[in-house]
Amino acid sequence: MNPSDLFGDAPHPEPVARVAELRRVLLEHAHRYYVLDEPSIPDAEYDRLMHELHNLEQAHPSLRSPDSPTQRVGGQALDAFAQVRHAKPMLSIRTETDTTPQGAIAFDARIRKELALAPDDDPVEYVAELKFDGLAMSLRYEQGLLAQAATRGDGEVGEDVTSNIRTMKSIPLRLRSDARTVPEVLEVRGEVYIRRDDFAALNERQRARIAAGLKNEKTFVNPRNAAAGAVRQLDPGIAAERPLRFFAYGLGEVSGAGTPDWQHHFEILRDLKDWGFPVASQAECVKGAEGLADFHSRMGQARDALPFDIDGVVYKVNRLDWQRQLGFLTREPRWAVAHKYPAQEQMTRVLDIEIQVGRTGKLTPVAKLSPVFVGGVTVTNATLHNEEEARRKDVRIGDMVVVRRAGDVIPEVVSVVLEQRSPEVSESVPFDIYRRLQGRCPICQSEIVREPGEVDWRCDGGLFCPAQRKQALLHFAQRRAMDIEDLGDKLVDQLVDASVVRTLPDLYRMGFAHLVALDRMAEKSANNVLRSLEKSKQTTLPRFLFGLGIRHVGEATARDLARHFGSLEALMAAEEDQLLQVPDVGPVVAQSLRLFFAEAHNREVIEQLQSCGVRWENLEPSAGAHLPLAGKTYVLTGTLPTLSREAAKEMLEQVGAKVAGSVSKKTTAVIAGAEAGSKLDKATELGIPVLDESGLYALLGQQPPSSL
Repeated sequence: MNPSDLFGDAPHPEPVARVAELRRVLLEHAHRYYVLDEPSIPDAEYDRLMHELHNLEQAHPSLRSPDSPTQRVGGQALDAFAQVRHAKPMLSIRTETDTTPQGAIAFDARIRKELALAPDDDPVEYVAELKFDGLAMSLRYEQGLLAQAATRGDGEVGEDVTSNIRTMKSIPLRLRSDARTVPEVLEVRGEVYIRRDDFAALNERQRARIAAGLKNEKTFVNPRNAAAGAVRQLDPGIAAERPLRFFAYGLGEVSGAGTPDWQHHFEILRDLKDWGFPVASQAECVKGAEGLADFHSRMGQARDALPFDIDGVVYKVNRLDWQRQLGFLTREPRWAVAHKYPAQEQMTRVLDIEIQVGRTGKLTPVAKLSPVFVGGVTVTNATLHNEEEARRKDVRIGDMVVVRRAGDVIPEVVSVVLEQRSPEVSESVPFDIYRRLQGRCPICQSEIVREPGEVDWRCDGGLFCPAQRKQALLHFAQRRAMDIEDLGDKLVDQLVDASVVRTLPDLYRMGFAHLVALDRMAEKSANNVLRSLEKSKQTTLPRFLFGLGIRHVGEATARDLARHFGSLEALMAAEEDQLLQVPDVGPVVAQSLRLFFAEAHNREVIEQLQSCGVRWENLEPSAGAHLPLAGKTYVLTGTLPTLSREAAKEMLEQVGAKVAGSVSKKTTAVIAGAEAGSKLDKATELGIPVLDESGLYALLGQQPPSSL
């Protein structure tokens, strides 16, 4: 029987109520997930509720409405976008290209002059916001429902992209009206963007599609281009696959009953948030040139840690009556300015392509560039990542290329400017590492190899290759491995270049005479190095394993291996099927371990390190045993009375617990010491248990120090 037959033409009150409840719940959870970034239910539960709503609407078509969560993706592909004339023009903002604090000072001086403020008058209050590197968008709501979405276009006329924008879960289809009255007509201006992590995942999917032989697929140059391309897809189904997000920052036309009597721009941002729009949390009110310059500096320092791209900040006079008084200059508001940061992308020419050898023997092609100022520094080298990537981008010596540098990230070649490729370059062949190096490592002349299914070529010289030797020593000495405090880059360079150290055991064999013979090595420094080496001999099995630099074996995997087997001997003797029983160890890691321990010279290095006095305590093997805190998650915050954070972390991990960096609903408990901050507040808010150091010892079944 068709479900609709049970109720006739008019839906029964039960499905009506259930549909209304499902919509309310789904919209609330979508708002928490996509706007507040505070998910409250698992994805599977959200999908189950959505499926239930979809089925009910299928059975009762009269219950379907434009603001239903099920209506985000739909409609046929368009032949072209219709033009939209903006009721209120989407004007551009003047750009302040002086990236120093002087740019903020100059803007404030202009504002004070236009407002005829005296030097002793109060500082002007501004709203300082981020300048997103995305695509400007205007969203028109009528009676609280999304009626139209349009691109900026030329500022007067844009394109109707409503079908694509409806697919974005961060944009409300109906405005939330529980906190604020909703105007009859409300145009919201903002930016469509793609987060960096979403962009990386998108390109990874694109590469998989290309490898699968799908036609007309490509990777994207940067998040902005990917966002713009997604918004202008004629097929809404394709747009729905792209991870688009939205930030609101202003208004277009606002009219009719319910229009608030705003006095300040910051009030508009507050109401936009209450109506259900994402508003960047970084926006804040500041006073005077000093406040603007401080905001510009702080956001510049935080820029690379943001999950999305910005290319500057925006300053707006907060008082709306002053905005009206200041007015416009041609097509730009006098009351706002964009204060830029140094460009992160520039064009330059590839002078050569060199091959660098890394710690694991990986061969990385590096473009030698005509010097260019990008991301605040002069760049002369940019990575091409690997042969496959260099070929995909078709980078050739002599090409004009786009180079990107973001903060401390290694500069990379983003794309080739094919329009500027010369005929001579066009005749050259695609990049080929093996042919270029004639099959030999550029450092030690060992053979280069590439494993089946891998994209990277590698030198098989191991510790015999000086390039790998230096990096292997630095990896071995790092804090999370053997923690040899005084063994830094420059000293390792000297030790390897002078042939004092050829293998890891040589570190412990060299004496005072070797060290003081090095250039600029004082007696005190030599003694410090020797003391650090002696101290490092007492270590732990996980640290030693990690320090060996076995390919694919990171810190966490080394710890899991040590717990599982208990001793190095048991690990070295393990067959591949035994290795696969270790959590998170798959075939790739297992094969890497077997190959490493099968090499006679690697076993010899381990034996020699032990003969030099390197020691660790074996653990109680957990193979077949249950770790008491397996599956539990703890967070450490503040300063504990006797334990360092690293020591507490290690104690928890030895009994199977996971130590996380942030508090969530999945956190089992928080271990808090003195001066615990926001993590403790978050735990209290979520009702998560909080333990002190004594509680930690009790949890572990150990006796605390008598000082506690």
